[in-house]
Amino acid sequence: MLRLQATGIEKAFGDRSILRGASLSVSDGERVGLVGINGSGKSTLVKVLGGRLDPDHGSVEVQGRLGLLDQDPALPGETVGEALDQALDWHRRLLDSYQAALAEGRIRDSAAIQDQIEQHGWDLSHLTEATAERLGVVARDTPLARLSGGERRRLALARALLGKPDVLLLDEPTNHLDADTIEWLQGTLSGWRGALVIVTHDRYLLEAVATRIVEIEDGESVAYEGSYADYLITRAERRELQERQEDKRLAMIAHEAAWASRSPAARSTKQKARLQRLEALQAERPLLKDRDFGFDLSTGFRRGGALLELHGVGHAFDERRLFQGVDLVVRPGDRLGIVGPNGAGKSTLLRIVAQQLEPQRGELVKAPRLQPAVLDQERSGLDPSATVFEAAGNGNDHVRLGDRHVHVASFLERFAFGRTMFDQRVHTLSGGEQARLLLARLLLEGANLLLLDEPTNDLDLMTLRILEEALLSYDGAVLVVTHDRAFLDRVCTGVLAFEADGRVTEYADRLQARRAREAWEAEARAEEQAREEARRVQEQARRAASREARPTGDRKLSYKERQELEALPRRIEELEAELEALGERMADPALYKGPAAELEAVTRRSGALPAEIEAAYARWEALEARSELR
Repeated sequence: MLRLQATGIEKAFGDRSILRGASLSVSDGERVGLVGINGSGKSTLVKVLGGRLDPDHGSVEVQGRLGLLDQDPALPGETVGEALDQALDWHRRLLDSYQAALAEGRIRDSAAIQDQIEQHGWDLSHLTEATAERLGVVARDTPLARLSGGERRRLALARALLGKPDVLLLDEPTNHLDADTIEWLQGTLSGWRGALVIVTHDRYLLEAVATRIVEIEDGESVAYEGSYADYLITRAERRELQERQEDKRLAMIAHEAAWASRSPAARSTKQKARLQRLEALQAERPLLKDRDFGFDLSTGFRRGGALLELHGVGHAFDERRLFQGVDLVVRPGDRLGIVGPNGAGKSTLLRIVAQQLEPQRGELVKAPRLQPAVLDQERSGLDPSATVFEAAGNGNDHVRLGDRHVHVASFLERFAFGRTMFDQRVHTLSGGEQARLLLARLLLEGANLLLLDEPTNDLDLMTLRILEEALLSYDGAVLVVTHDRAFLDRVCTGVLAFEADGRVTEYADRLQARRAREAWEAEARAEEQAREEARRVQEQARRAASREARPTGDRKLSYKERQELEALPRRIEELEAELEALGERMADPALYKGPAAELEAVTRRSGALPAEIEAAYARWEALEARSELR
């Protein structure tokens, strides 16, 4: 069923035309990835589709309920709980319709409504709690006015998912989510039954979820069937063909213009037709070239010893311990990704390294030549009221780039800021354009330690690739907080993982950190299951001992009990031997590098055996006592 139909959408802001006739259609089960460079109009189109922004021209038709997560979400109510509960109004209306149909005797209607209810469940309170917990939504009684930007975004995403809309529009849903939550979201969206349109810089998510890619290019929409990987191949082939056609058009214009300049003033009918063809060729919209820019963040200093050392660093807020005992040596060429759940203290550690915060415990040792530069989540460092030109040059016409001075205009053009954007105010830039401007400013600082807090948020895929290439060739060191899995895999030489109980561990890469976490979680589950099994066995032993303690009179052992008594000594020996063997296996490091399921099984069995052995001894003593009374 066709759920969303947008036709000929046009939108301009002042004299800047953003959308020039973009169209999009999405049916049930289709998941469209919306891509394009920063400022191309992706977020503008999402707002138009979601009814948050009126188009200048064109139409949007939606069949069914619509859910929207944009970059500045609107939240109803006064508290988190009210906002979450309001997201389920559709379910309450469905229940009310069912009760009304029953009361009015509309059997067919009530049966149809019952089928709809049973698809989702009669009680969704458990789903609300689970979704809020999974997305890290704060307590229900928290006032909305006290929420940070990230907390508002996570709450808005929870509302969008709980609304179970027929058309779901998501603009950068992974911002402010940790890696585990992103993987959960990926699984949720991969099975989405309705129509889905998603804008995201997360390439793994895009590849896993999207069934079609639509690119906003020069204000128009271009559709590519298949996954993100299919899009990259097909787009490259299409661009090659377009560039050949553009070269032919330009060559023909040059040839015809040369003829026109030599021809006499009196024109024949044939000559006039040729001139009209020249005018038509000149009137065609030129091919928009792909942006050609790059970040060269190199400082040119010679590599030496460590830039920074952390010895036993720890910190807490309001008596809540964030992390403890962090030992780290950072050298030129290191690119460390910092990962962990939200609220674990990743950004706090960056602030300590940047000397914006004193650690409560431990020591920070800096090299004399250390020159840090910071890009934080709030994108601070830019004056919202300044123009792009003013922000880039700090009010100067020239900036120092390495050992030479360049004009701010030339500098901005290197970072894909056209001259039409020079007078644009910073606050009117998209999130990705602001991030690009800040990254350009980092280049001017000549830093040898970059501290990047979620740098990939709001970046388009092309800028993201260029940033990755710049960091790969960077001669300084990088500490980067990011949940972008593709970024971590491609750029980082190591991973610093924030784990349970304030532990911070360094790993070779993201996958090693993930395997270690899965092993730890499996071990924790196995220990809990073992404790539960031990409690069960002990309770059984207690009940058995209670039964055996009752007066037995001259009651003899049954044949089955005599066989059991004879077998128990050997059985106890086997259990004790098994416990010893499991102890040896758990001392072997290879166990922790293998499958998590194997570790979980070994840990669970090892935890349950002592109680089983104790119960066997108790049973042996009870049967022996009755045997002596015989």
